[in-house]
Amino acid sequence: MAGRIEDYALIGDMQTAALVCRDGTVDWLCLPRFDSHAVFAGLLGTEEHGFWRLGPAHAADAQPPTAARRGYRGDSLILESEWDTPRGTVRVTDFMPPRDGAPQLIRIVEGVTGRVPMRSALRMRFSYGRVVPWVHKHEGRTVAVAGPDSVWFDTEAETYGKSLTTYSDFTVAPGDRIAFTISWEPSHKQPPALPEPEQSLQATEDFWRDWVEHCTYHGPYREAVVRSLITLKALTYAPTGGIVAAPTTSLPEDIGGVRNWDYRYTWLRDAAITLSSLLRTGYREEARAWREWLLRAVAGDPENLQIMYGIAGERELGEAELDWLPGYELSGPVRVGNGAAHQLQLDVYGEVTEALHLAHMTGLARNDYASLLQLKLIRYLEDHWQEPDEGIWEVRGPRRHFVHSKVMAWVAVDRTIKLIESGDADGPLERWKELREDIHRDVCEKGYDTERNTFTQSYGSQELDASLLLIPQMGFLPPDDKRVIGTIEAIQRELSTSDGFILRYPTEGADEGVDGLPGDEGAFLACSFWMADDLAMIGRVDEARRLFEKLLALRNDLGLLAEEWDPRLQRQVGNFPQAFSHVPLIDTALRLTASGAYGG
Repeated sequence: MAGRIEDYALIGDMQTAALVCRDGTVDWLCLPRFDSHAVFAGLLGTEEHGFWRLGPAHAADAQPPTAARRGYRGDSLILESEWDTPRGTVRVTDFMPPRDGAPQLIRIVEGVTGRVPMRSALRMRFSYGRVVPWVHKHEGRTVAVAGPDSVWFDTEAETYGKSLTTYSDFTVAPGDRIAFTISWEPSHKQPPALPEPEQSLQATEDFWRDWVEHCTYHGPYREAVVRSLITLKALTYAPTGGIVAAPTTSLPEDIGGVRNWDYRYTWLRDAAITLSSLLRTGYREEARAWREWLLRAVAGDPENLQIMYGIAGERELGEAELDWLPGYELSGPVRVGNGAAHQLQLDVYGEVTEALHLAHMTGLARNDYASLLQLKLIRYLEDHWQEPDEGIWEVRGPRRHFVHSKVMAWVAVDRTIKLIESGDADGPLERWKELREDIHRDVCEKGYDTERNTFTQSYGSQELDASLLLIPQMGFLPPDDKRVIGTIEAIQRELSTSDGFILRYPTEGADEGVDGLPGDEGAFLACSFWMADDLAMIGRVDEARRLFEKLLALRNDLGLLAEEWDPRLQRQVGNFPQAFSHVPLIDTALRLTASGAYGG
């Protein structure tokens, strides 16, 4: 049985990632890429769908013991878990070395005290748990083969097969170190090189230490910021610069419900805001790589800009359901691909333009095609900004004139005007200044409820939407504008949970709400961070700090956040870990640090 979402640790190599539970079980791993088929899919099913458990031996009818302590080694993605048993203490170190050849997951068992009996149980299931591979020996190595894939298992320990599972039983004493490695290779190629676990461990530690040294943030929330930055780096697909929203699919926003989506792709919005946070903390190389990815993905067709792409820029992300997987805690269906890829979401033009603007302002080397792309995007918006769309939350109900979408269209035009005024691009300046004013007037006239003193989710609606919190952050209106303050206070009244966290919009348990889906969802963590930001901007800095620190307390013991927090169940829900949660954490920490609004 899978653990709670917050029971998992993330390890990865900037091309894929694994989730490791507190009991030493790897329940999720896709090879060789984030969006590849899972080799271990127990997270979304049962042990029959693939897992790898490594920990102290236990009775067959007992639950595996959970680690007494775990943590990352310094500022890295190297996970260390320790078990205290009646016979002694043992440590397992899990990591994935930044790739130079075959992808590897390495697990090193180390005796600390006493003599501890251990067991490794490896059950590989290809194609998201559907295909049982052919497992056999090849020149002393164990290899599992199915179709185009092969996974090689290497260890010094003795192994044996039973019930379509590869086992190893052994005992460790102080000073003993026994390594286990799986490596992926296309099945038609030669075997991957024999692993070198100790050298790989040192290289992985060196990589993360060197990367973290570039961080320019040294404020009071450094631990939380650095862990979030490491998580964002882990979600970057190194070969192309694309950034996945999360390394998982179908972890539910509503336990037992149908709000289950595949997040292993590059949303322009999520990637753009990730880029912004990386730039503001000193990481310009990642910004350059993402800009190059964007230019390749959009190519010469900005008029057909998608809201998301594959991690190498793929356009076709057809959605399908895996009916052989019951889903996390029976939350079905399990989906792969994402049917929202071809939605119209006008706000992405604003997020992309804002990211390109920030890259330009922070001194990233000029790219003429990036400037040309920005101009083409505005020409498209000039003709289409007045259309209804699906909005930031990818509603699967009817299109609407979402206020946030119009605000971000304004942002796109505003930032492009600034680019032209700087002398780095040519365009119809006066015409676009009029366009900027037209959009601004339209939003203030049609998206604002004068009686309640608040902006609304869409033109003519009564509902609120937490994306309205971005109005002052994007510079659409100043923070001291009465309409901004009224909107913040209305969202606090109408979209707050009992814990004080913020919902995206009302779902109210209706059969189908504004998003066209049944059921409810938890508090959206990004929106809660946005509220803290806004409170600081309007001078309520102590309140902002208290909310921010309540949000930090929701992180798991390793500093990781999913997409949402369920106030009823008091647990994390949604795909994990979620870039869209860690980015605003960084942004709010930077704002509070600049304002001096922190305790201690």
